[in-house]
Amino acid sequence: MVLAVAGVAAVGLSATACGAGGTGARDEGPAHASAVAGAAPASPSPAAGYHRVNAVSLLKRDPAVSAAVKHELKPCGSGDDYPVDVSYGDLTDSDRSDVVVNVLTCADAVGIGAYVYRESGGSYRNVFKTEESPVYAEIDQGALTVTKQVYSRGDPISSPSGEDVVPYTWKAGRFVPGKPVHTDYSGAVGHQEPTPVPGD
Repeated sequence: MVLAVAGVAAVGLSATACGAGGTGARDEGPAHASAVAGAAPASPSPAAGYHRVNAVSLLKRDPAVSAAVKHELKPCGSGDDYPVDVSYGDLTDSDRSDVVVNVLTCADAVGIGAYVYRESGGSYRNVFKTEESPVYAEIDQGALTVTKQVYSRGDPISSPSGEDVVPYTWKAGRFVPGKPVHTDYSGAVGHQEPTPVPGD
């Protein structure tokens, strides 16, 4: 039986203890052409209506967030750094940017909950949630994408067998799922014997 996502190494997850990562497909990739030496720097273009929120407070006050996730919602280590990733962007055609929040585990940055909040009447309302761990949600070209890594029996947490990615679009006041895309990871990558040094 397979389990589903989060952000672990195979999809660009940061494996740091407090989970600055835990992503779905988050690879940075090569530098954009405009970043090459000699190219004119691009003008910053923040999302219209961008307004930073206190995501931890938002989650703690939200009755839609399960008790299990709230129990895990605590700082990693002795500091104030919560295992929460927050993204802002336009998903629901609201006047202000929508807020995508992912809650991760501190130890291995596995996503245990993903939520979308929409601003309405001066407050934020939960319009999407999934707590089927491991899971990670993000904004991809104006669409909400939810990634769930797939594990076969015996797979370590750092090496899932594949992933399912489901796109969601905002229609008639709710998110509607699109066609999922499944990817099987190659078992050969990362498991090869080291190449001997010439002359050894």
